[in-house]
Amino acid sequence: MEALTIHEAAQTTGWSPRMLRYVERAGLVSARRSPSGYRLYGPAELQRLRTLRELLSRFDVGLAEMGFARRLRREPALRAAVDSWLAAQPRRPAHVAPGDWLRFEQDKHEKLLAA
Repeated sequence: MEALTIHEAAQTTGWSPRMLRYVERAGLVSARRSPSGYRLYGPAELQRLRTLRELLSRFDVGLAEMGFARRLRREPALRAAVDSWLAAQPRRPAHVAPGDWLRFEQDKHEKLLAA
């Protein structure tokens, strides 16, 4: 047998068919399609699923985090924005008195939530 259907792959890997579809939508594993459109999982896809499970377990991360990590690698603008945010240090605006900084930030959040 060259490939497994999604249900056979689910039984083999321990992932549910729904999770396999989610993993594919997240771009983490891609299954080829049969002429009738069914997902087919070969040895390469099964290996990717196994190593993905090991990676998630080893580093205690979730599929959403892996999907985000993939986006960071593929989207330079997103990567730059995240890097910039991580490196930034909170600074009180010069026009805001130290005693008013908390209220100033609260007001900004309320306006953002109201929008």
